[in-house]
Amino acid sequence: MRVGILSDSHGDLRRAERAVAQMGAVDLLVHAGDYYRDALHLGKVFGIEVKAVMGNCDRSVPGPVEEVLEIRGRRIYLTHGHLYGVKHGLLRLYYRTCEIGAEMVIFGHTHVAQHGEIEGVYFLNPGSIARPRLQEKSTYAVLEFRASGYNVEIFELP
Repeated sequence: MRVGILSDSHGDLRRAERAVAQMGAVDLLVHAGDYYRDALHLGKVFGIEVKAVMGNCDRSVPGPVEEVLEIRGRRIYLTHGHLYGVKHGLLRLYYRTCEIGAEMVIFGHTHVAQHGEIEGVYFLNPGSIARPRLQEKSTYAVLEFRASGYNVEIFELP
């Protein structure tokens, strides 16, 4: 199973659509907030299932601020990250992820792509598709589940 992941699209549908097209065949699209409407749009345009959360820039749109996904027997926590101060560290997000019993957390808000394991929890931030920070190019991620586990890759949008 392949999961396309993006965040912080901020209404830049042109780049968001390019990213989804560049991902290739994905079974699920995950949007980690900031412009929840963009996620709904992408789902309609590409005819794909979407799981998305609201971020700090989604005040006028109703939607969830967090989701717990079950994918291939793995529990994944999806949140934007602003409620946990992720621009200043991941400790609060780590505790929340542990509290709900997830082994992975997908988040955004920092506009910086990062991934890796910390104390048994896998953190994945695809960066920003619209307004990258600390790097020149927009980024997104693809999470691929295999029989032996999973693989994460961060891609730049040309």
